[in-house]
Amino acid sequence: MPARNPRVNVVLEKPLYEAVGHLAKEEGVSLSTVVRDLVKEAIEVREDIDLARFAEAREKTLRRSRAIPHKDVWE
Repeated sequence: MPARNPRVNVVLEKPLYEAVGHLAKEEGVSLSTVVRDLVKEAIEVREDIDLARFAEAREKTLRRSRAIPHKDVWE
């Protein structure tokens, strides 16, 4: 029977494998679940970094004279 979700094989250095194993034991979940959750968190962090860069780039081109004041937007 095929797996419901796509799978990936990952090779970890021993200390990293042990750290993941420790987290799995603490949380009472499988190694696979811990790795999946860590990958999700890493992707979210990368997205936040990319959005921050985008915001910084936009901020550099901001012309305050053309900006709408906060109170005018939320009234």
